[in-house]
Amino acid sequence: MTVRVVIVDDEELARRGIRSRLRRFDDAEVVAECRNGTEAIEAIRRNSPDLVFLDVQMPEQSGFDVIQTVGHTEFPHVIFVTAHDRYAIRAFEVNALDYLLKPIDDERFDIAFSRARDCLTRDRDGTLARRLASALNDIVPARTARHTPDRIVVRSAGRVAFVKTSDVDWIQASGDYVTLHAGKKEWLLRDTIIEMEKQLAPKGFVRIHRSTIVNLDRVTELRPTENGEYQVILNSGAELKLTRNYRDALDRFLK
Repeated sequence: MTVRVVIVDDEELARRGIRSRLRRFDDAEVVAECRNGTEAIEAIRRNSPDLVFLDVQMPEQSGFDVIQTVGHTEFPHVIFVTAHDRYAIRAFEVNALDYLLKPIDDERFDIAFSRARDCLTRDRDGTLARRLASALNDIVPARTARHTPDRIVVRSAGRVAFVKTSDVDWIQASGDYVTLHAGKKEWLLRDTIIEMEKQLAPKGFVRIHRSTIVNLDRVTELRPTENGEYQVILNSGAELKLTRNYRDALDRFLK
């Protein structure tokens, strides 16, 4: 994967420093260098780069002005570069990947670029997955095309896996990610437990804990505990907790 980069800084020495550091990465390609905001806007629109190293303070137009002119939704990933740390909060308010202070530390630069590369990889995996899903929908007969495919798309390390919903035993939440458990296999998926609950409830999945969803077909036993909760035993041997806040889930088990 080649990361196409635009460097924007009104100081030639600063541009040269970023360019020389990027030479250490075989997958970095500088497609344009800009001295001011006007040049930056034109270069970004013309080259559609993956990443912009963007100076905050420039004559006439600041780095924030450049983003506003191009548009937040159209702007590529950005790493701000500046001599002042007072812009840090605003930088992250516009979803900057990172914020480098001048003079730039080599190790800190490498971390920032590696972070950008990882983010771009995830974005491209997502684009590929959406294209594959679209292609699958195109070949589904018209009478069933409206229904959600009985599979979950998982993107990881440049690969796309299709997991059958019926193969999933249970799902565990961790922040903005969930882990799908299917027998001895596990898949990490960037999605929230709330969204997974909405998608899978019609397919026989029920939420039993703030961080747990279970496939009803995999449940073999419910064991009440002394505090009014339940242990949920799956045919895989997994033991999960049904908490009192989700006692309504019992109705789904007992139907």
